Amino acid sequence: MAIRTRKYQDFVSEPMGDKPITAVDGINEALGAKLAAKGFDKAYILLGQFLLLKKQCAPFQKWLKSCYGANSFEAEQCALCLLEWCYTFV
Repeated sequence: MAIRTRKYQDFVSEPMGDKPITAVDGINEALGAKLAAKGFDKAYILLGQFLLLKKQCAPFQKWLKSCYGANSFEAEQCALCLLEWCYTFV
């Protein structure tokens, strides 16, 4: 279960717009830099990857961990943050 940090609550409470990748809970500066280097510099681009994986948290978490070195906590927080955002706005 996700820990609903202030960052998490802020992200899921409003439309995504043009937020940077680090606005997504679970994405810190270091992980954000790795993602941005591969073109995932905005939250909506990361959401696109999440949607391509059919909003399934486990494959998305595996992708974040294997491709970008996210730890289990970061991957889970990010996936659940995006999932809750989708429940609210999609």
